[in-house]
Amino acid sequence: MSSQQNPAPETTDTAAGPRPRRLTYAAALCALEGLALLVGGVWLLVLGVTGDDRQQAVTAGVTVLVLALLPLLAARGLLLRRSWSRGPAVITQIMALPVAYSLLQADSVAIPAGAALAVVAVLALVLLVNPATTRALGIKGPGRARESGQQ
Repeated sequence: MSSQQNPAPETTDTAAGPRPRRLTYAAALCALEGLALLVGGVWLLVLGVTGDDRQQAVTAGVTVLVLALLPLLAARGLLLRRSWSRGPAVITQIMALPVAYSLLQADSVAIPAGAALAVVAVLALVLLVNPATTRALGIKGPGRARESGQQ
């Protein structure tokens, strides 16, 4: 068999060495967002069961619980250094920014929550696109896939 049909496993930075702190921090922020969504989902379910508008609150609670899976799975993938996990983590942060903006527009106690969410989302985005994080996850930039195949 040729080496093209049965390639030898590559040893990359993802298998060797300690996990960069930036990657660990990004995973922690994603997990924090996922846990906050879980708490919010459970809270909506409890309101749905005990309140007057059961159907809408239960539907919202189940939706939020399902949405909590995205950052939680991304956080687990980041901790395990899986390259696929950066996409869902970035999507979570991008989705959090409009939510933070709408919370900042409220005239209530939601303003500090919006500020905290905005800070967490921007910080997580910075950590996720950092070159050290990208290398640790084994993500190659555009045009680099051919380079590694030729070397």
